[in-house]
Amino acid sequence: QVQLVESGGGLVQPGGSLTVSCAVSGRTYTTNVVGWFRQAPGKEREFIASIRWSDSRTNYANSMKGRFTISQAHAKTAVYLQMNSLEPEDTALYYCNAVDQWGVGSWGQGTQVTVSA
Repeated sequence: QVQLVESGGGLVQPGGSLTVSCAVSGRTYTTNVVGWFRQAPGKEREFIASIRWSDSRTNYANSMKGRFTISQAHAKTAVYLQMNSLEPEDTALYYCNAVDQWGVGSWGQGTQVTVSA
């Protein structure tokens, strides 16, 4: 089983940037892909981006391309999400998700990102 711990959330002004982190530990050798999702109040959880554990190949939701960048730590101990040109509509709880080679998923507890002046 993989354990995920998100961090780095906070309050940022519109137009600002923020990078959130997801520490990945446990049976990481079974990990297939790690992704970022977000959920705003009253809305469904939505996919942002994912990265394939073996070769760092990335995939983005069309609506997230350009402002969000997912990356992997060199030692494969963390996954990052860099967010630029943030808007109030980006306010949400940001979650990390890992799916192993058998299709079993794990979630972190989330980190809150609030975009407000």
